[in-house]
Order: sequence, then C-alpha cells, then structure tokens
Amino acid sequence: MDAMLERASKGLRTAGILTKIVAVALLTVATYSAAVEMRGDHPDTYVVQRGDTLWDIAGRFLKRPWLWPEIWQANPQVRNPHLIYPGDVLSLAYLDRMAVQPGPRVGSPINAIPLADVEPFLKNLRVVDQFDQMPYVVGLEDDRLRASEGQVAYVRGIAGAPTGQRYAVLRPTQRFTHLDRTQCCDLFHKDDLDFRGRRLIDFENYWTNVETPDKGNELLGFELMQVGVGTVTRGEVGGIQASTLVLDAEGREVRIGDRLIPVDAQPYDLQFIPHPPRQQMDYGRARVLAVADMLSAGGPRDVVALSVGSREGVDNGTVFSIWRVGSNAVDRVRDGDTRSEDTIARGAKVRLPDEFAGHVMVFRTFDKMSYGLVMDSIKPSRVGYELKHPDAPY
Repeated sequence: MDAMLERASKGLRTAGILTKIVAVALLTVATYSAAVEMRGDHPDTYVVQRGDTLWDIAGRFLKRPWLWPEIWQANPQVRNPHLIYPGDVLSLAYLDRMAVQPGPRVGSPINAIPLADVEPFLKNLRVVDQFDQMPYVVGLEDDRLRASEGQVAYVRGIAGAPTGQRYAVLRPTQRFTHLDRTQCCDLFHKDDLDFRGRRLIDFENYWTNVETPDKGNELLGFELMQVGVGTVTRGEVGGIQASTLVLDAEGREVRIGDRLIPVDAQPYDLQFIPHPPRQQMDYGRARVLAVADMLSAGGPRDVVALSVGSREGVDNGTVFSIWRVGSNAVDRVRDGDTRSEDTIARGAKVRLPDEFAGHVMVFRTFDKMSYGLVMDSIKPSRVGYELKHPDAPY
C-alpha cells in the first residue's frame, strides 16, 4: 500500500500531458451549464506554439479546460476548432469571445491529446459478450506450459487462415456483471476466469455470485487482455488438426486456452478530445469496476475499467471525476450506541460525504463498459469508486 501511495504521489509531481487536467471538486453545481470562465491572469492574445495541444492551451486560460469546444465552436469565425495551427493567434480579450487569426501555418494542426502522449500507459484490453467461438491455443512448442516471442503455439479454429495472416493472442481475465437492486443500490461484481475462460468460485462473495432470474441481473461483458501477436506459418495439413502460429511480438507469455482474433491495425483513436459526459448518470450507475494489473487500487497513468459505455452516451475522450463513496457511520456521540455497526440498520446511520480522488479520461469505449486512464489524483482510485461530472462539487 505504501508503494502504491508513493507511486500516486510521484505521478502528481510529474510534469507533462497526463497531469494537465485540474482538480475542480470544489466548484459549484452551476458549472454544469454556466458560461465559460477565464483565468484572471490570461493575456489578450496567445500565439499557438509547435508542440501545443488544445487541452494545454485551454488549461492555461480556462478554469474548466474541458469546456474548450463550447468556446471555439460558439464563434462563427472559427470554421474548424480542431484545426488550429502553430502560428495562429488566439484572441483572449473578452471573457465570452475568442477569435482565431490565421498565422504562418507551418506543419500539421495541433491536437487535443495526441495518442503518442498516452499510448505507453494504455493496456490492450477489450470487452466482448462471448468468446467461446473464438479460435484458441490448444498446445505449445515442446509441450511447454508457456511460450514467448520466437516460440510456437498451436491453434484450433483457423484452419482456413492463409500463411502470413497475423493474429492477436488474447486471454479472458474477468467477467463483469451488474445487478439492479431497486430496494438499495446497484451491485457490480467481477469474477476471475481460469485458463478455459470459466469462472473461478469466489467463496468470499459466494451469495452475490448466485445467478437469479431477475431481469435486473445483467452481464456487462468478458474482459480480454492481449498477451501477444503471432503469424500463421502452416495450416491444418496432412492430418494435422492444429495450425502453427509463430509468436513474433514481445508481450506476456502465451498459454493454452488463450484466444485469437485478427490483428487490429488501429485499436486506438489517433487523438483524444477531452469533454464532460454528454448526459448525467444516475448515482451509483457509473463506477470503477477494476484496475488493470492491480488488485483494487491505482494512481495516475493506471488503466481502470468503468461500468458505463456507449449506450450511456460515453465515448472516447469523456472525462469523469472519481469519488470515494461516503461511509455510513453510527452517531455514537448523540445516540450512545455501543452495538456493532453490522447490527445497526442502514437508515439509523449518518451518511458521510463522498471524497474526491481524481480524474479519468475514457480512451476505449464498448457498448456496456469502457476503459479510462487516470489522469491525475490526490488519493488512490479504488474499485467501487463513483464516477461523476468533472465539475461535480460533491
């Protein structure tokens, strides 16, 4: 835990694009629809420099930089706010007006957050509704338990694949579910999967794992983690019942049961345009489901799985604030109650405020879930934490 806290603290001190988002937890509720506020020390004009991003510029002059699209799109003289070039002069003379004067346009237009600035920290994860029909690794070279770059895996299910076809090797890791409980609160759960992709029995949460016919019990999806990439060198010929795949990219070790899909040439957007959620989520619906490569908590530059996706209006670039859900405490000062907290009804306890933890930006969106990168934090972000509008005051 101490190492994790030290990592989070170190991330806060690290300069760069990943710490550009400013914590704004103390702003008022009116920020959801308020006019854009400029910082008091802004100059009248600013000349766009090579290496700038729209997010950087907005962060220098706006109190809430994720509102930059509303500024530039509200000005008819700006034909395309996504095409600002080095040398362009931004007019900042008026709080409610910003104009762009074209300068000597040399080079490419600037981006909001280029993929190159965040790609080293992204985990190659995806969510699918099912994976039973995917091709899978049935054996490894020399009957190994694991295989890595330069070694061979034998695969069933790609009999017709031509020589030279490249495949990504994926491992089923988690099963995410959502139980809609109208009497109390939504329940989200994750199950670890074995080498076949089947659920492991979790005795600690046995009763919350029980499948019910309630229509509120929903499968959010299965998480697949990319562990390697390989090239087909031989198909199922001469009575052989498995194709040969040479692992040709550095990654994690491949094992029996890993699945295959054709390589995705462009898994991520080339740039991310940070913006607040397009709609307000019901409290308790948007949560942190998991932290990649961690048990339950992470800090800046860690990847987290989120319980909302495109069906809730989430898309790549959506920014949420992350909050620890307030505890329900027994008021022993007033009531003088000495019983165990577990024996006291929820309604007899005092609801304490939620606590701000940090900001997360979505970089990969699926139907019912999404993945985000923790951009900044003042405390570790844990599984179960609430996601809110980036300007949420509490």
